[in-house]
Amino acid sequence: MTQDPERNKVVYREYYLKNMICTCCSRLLKILMEQIGVTIESLRMGEIRISFDPENIDEARILQVLHENGFDPVNDNESRLTEQIKLAVIDLVHHSTFNSMVRNSDFLVEKFNLSYQHISSLFSKHVGITLEKYIIIQKIEKAKELIISGELTLSEIAYIMGYSSVQYLSTQFKNVTGVSVSEFKKDPARYRRPVDELNG
Repeated sequence: MTQDPERNKVVYREYYLKNMICTCCSRLLKILMEQIGVTIESLRMGEIRISFDPENIDEARILQVLHENGFDPVNDNESRLTEQIKLAVIDLVHHSTFNSMVRNSDFLVEKFNLSYQHISSLFSKHVGITLEKYIIIQKIEKAKELIISGELTLSEIAYIMGYSSVQYLSTQFKNVTGVSVSEFKKDPARYRRPVDELNG
């Protein structure tokens, strides 16, 4: 079988990336890679597989573009697992039908087959805040989204987000945002934050 000499020049790389945790990140990565002549072979949360012609583009340029946009590759196992924990929390809070009866710790222990203590310790080491605080921040951001939509009462939001009462949600909401729910409703855009920037 005759080989295509042009095809032989193509180099393939697979990277595990920091902060690639939402569909907006995926869209941005596609644009960035296309702009510098890189082909995306596959793309999913936290991972990208690319191909490129090394005669036309240097890998250092690819890494530079990733770095400049906050998508630094992670090479060690602990860093990869930390990013996977982030993705799991975001998926549970923002993209799944949140089940208030499922404890966050149980969900993560089952998903990673590791003790919660190990998962929590690893997360704190690499992110700089506790896993518990990270989960709370994500839950409050989701609560903001639900409040803005106006489809649910605050009591219903508290229930589906796993809070035992409206008061508990309201207290945690103010602790995280610095404003009350009623103040937030007056100017929601001022207090919204991108999911990929919620690290404290």
